[in-house]
Amino acid sequence: MACIRWQYPDPDSWSAIAAHMAQRKDPGLDVVSVVREILTRVRAEGDAALADCTARFDCPGFTTAMLKVPTASLAAALATDDATFQADMDIIKEAAANIRAYHQAQVQQSWWRPHADGSITGQLVRPVDRVGLYVPGGQGGETPLISSLLMNAIPAQVAGVAEIAVVSPPRKDGTLNPYILATAALLGIEEVYATGSAWAVAALAYGTQSIRPVDVIAGPGNLYVATAKQLLIGEIGIDMIAGPSEICIIAEDIPGRDLTRRAAWLAADMLSQAEHDALAAAVCISPSAALLDAVRAELERQCQALPRHEIATRCLKDFGALVQVPDLDTAAELSNRFAPEHLELAVADPWALLGKIRHAGAIFLGDHTPEPVGDYFAGPNHVLPTLGTARFASALGVDNFCKKSSVIATSPAFLQAHGDKIARFARLEGLEAHARAVECRNKDQAS
Repeated sequence: MACIRWQYPDPDSWSAIAAHMAQRKDPGLDVVSVVREILTRVRAEGDAALADCTARFDCPGFTTAMLKVPTASLAAALATDDATFQADMDIIKEAAANIRAYHQAQVQQSWWRPHADGSITGQLVRPVDRVGLYVPGGQGGETPLISSLLMNAIPAQVAGVAEIAVVSPPRKDGTLNPYILATAALLGIEEVYATGSAWAVAALAYGTQSIRPVDVIAGPGNLYVATAKQLLIGEIGIDMIAGPSEICIIAEDIPGRDLTRRAAWLAADMLSQAEHDALAAAVCISPSAALLDAVRAELERQCQALPRHEIATRCLKDFGALVQVPDLDTAAELSNRFAPEHLELAVADPWALLGKIRHAGAIFLGDHTPEPVGDYFAGPNHVLPTLGTARFASALGVDNFCKKSSVIATSPAFLQAHGDKIARFARLEGLEAHARAVECRNKDQAS
């Protein structure tokens, strides 16, 4: 199994690495025209278009009557007496509690700033009214992304969103995976629809006979889902345009710690993202050639044992990289250029290195913080910026489901003191009516 080996002595080496990694941004598939057609059709035909697309791609014989999942089915899934299922749900409940506690700390309050002249300025923070969540069904609906439902629904609930609608592609028999149903019931969500892909996104944006339109759409999906969300920006708010998954690890050979064991851990972490997608990226940066050699050997050994080894192998061949740098400062500088979705700091003093990290979606500190703890359980959101967008974008959070209104209440004294300046400012821009709107008030106060 090939895995690229790079030397990065200084920033002059970046251009070649950047050019190679840029290939992940264009998989060579022209889906825009296909998605546009789907959006147009759903907008015109509503439920009929959803049923037809779902029958063609997910569930033969699917009808409009099967779109809405009965509320009783959600409750029944959560109440099942299967011991293994309930043990799994106990884990999901604990993860949900961690996620909720983390996001509650993100809540922003409205605020007011009084002024000496009696004026008040401030900001009003309010949740959006209605949110649509996309939950991928996984392989044939049998590997549902339960964690995505938690990570998207909980911050929306913490924000105070009153209505949440969930869409997810059905299995061949027209049903949704019971874990999706039970998790929705656990979260108190009652509006769930069995439909997926770009047509489900279109339904959430435009509305159909069964599905009312939403204000914000969040949740991961395939290229068709991502393209639909991108084309609908302006019609609705979205969480982000998510690209293929990625992990970057800064690691060093730590004296007194077993190099081979740590290499096995690092390889496992790289593979945790490589198994997602052939376009995923898995990069390990280190000053230690010996550690990078050991990681390469572990990647060879571990990859073949994975159920998704073909995907992981392709990812490592195309976008896996082991990069040797002269020191940890250079490693941090290179990582900031990558601006990765996930960044692990597997070094002796991760807190010291943390101060040098400027761009990353989520940062995992130390040998005992592998990336999956963030995917499922610790509490921070796993919906993260990819493809270098961590330079300007943030993890999904409560703010994605809120809007902020400026509040202005100026007093007569404020207008008297500043009206002439405001009018003059308006006339600099050639807007006479703006100026007069202020002057007429001051004129009336003076008379």
